[in-house]
Amino acid sequence: MRVTDTDLALAAALADAAGAAIRPYYRADYGLEAKDDASPVTLADRAAEAAMRSLIERAFPADAIIGEEYGVKEGTSGRAWVLDPIDGTRAFISGRPIFGTLIALVIEGWPMMGVIDQPILRERWTGVMGKPTLFNGKPAATRRCADLGKALLATTSPALFDDSQLHAFEHLDGAVMSTVLGGDCYNYGCVASGWLDVVVEAQLKLHDFAALVPVVEGAGGRMCDWQGDPLTADSVGEVVAAGDPARIEEILEALACRGH
Repeated sequence: MRVTDTDLALAAALADAAGAAIRPYYRADYGLEAKDDASPVTLADRAAEAAMRSLIERAFPADAIIGEEYGVKEGTSGRAWVLDPIDGTRAFISGRPIFGTLIALVIEGWPMMGVIDQPILRERWTGVMGKPTLFNGKPAATRRCADLGKALLATTSPALFDDSQLHAFEHLDGAVMSTVLGGDCYNYGCVASGWLDVVVEAQLKLHDFAALVPVVEGAGGRMCDWQGDPLTADSVGEVVAAGDPARIEEILEALACRGH
């Protein structure tokens, strides 16, 4: 099965609907609550996902839906729409426009289409496996990085790593020019557009990374897990994104240095 023009049109409509649901709550009364895992959720998260799910159910009733806020709707088509209405809720509640809506189409377990949408800045990256990634309708391209020692690395927070993962990340941190903290999914859009070189994260769920893979790879980069394997619905959530695929082996070698 391939991604169709109808799929792309629906993904754009989903991003539009999510943005329309999110913007009224931005820097306003967003109704913050804590979920069972202590992570934050707002009225904007729930409104955006509800709006997207409604559109999908009307357009493709046989497709599965996997959403961060409302769970799994089983399907029969072998296709799943994977949604994170606000990836970076902490950025959202602090009034920083570096969160994003993530929309992925996963076919037989493989991320085949992804959207990263920043509804406040109105920036949107759209990726389809085998096709060039678009940033606001124009081709996006990662940048070459001939020397890992000159790379700009990003991660959302070192606090999200366990002890062995943190040791590995610190080893990589010592091998690059500089490291930027914060950013969530927005970092991956920055890799796709050639403004960052590497993103490394762990403890991610499918809704956190599925949309990112087609975006980064369609712009000329590469995404994989910490062992170098492709990211699929079965991946454990250790994620590497590199704008220059030539640096992947060095990044993985650094990450292999885990503490015990």
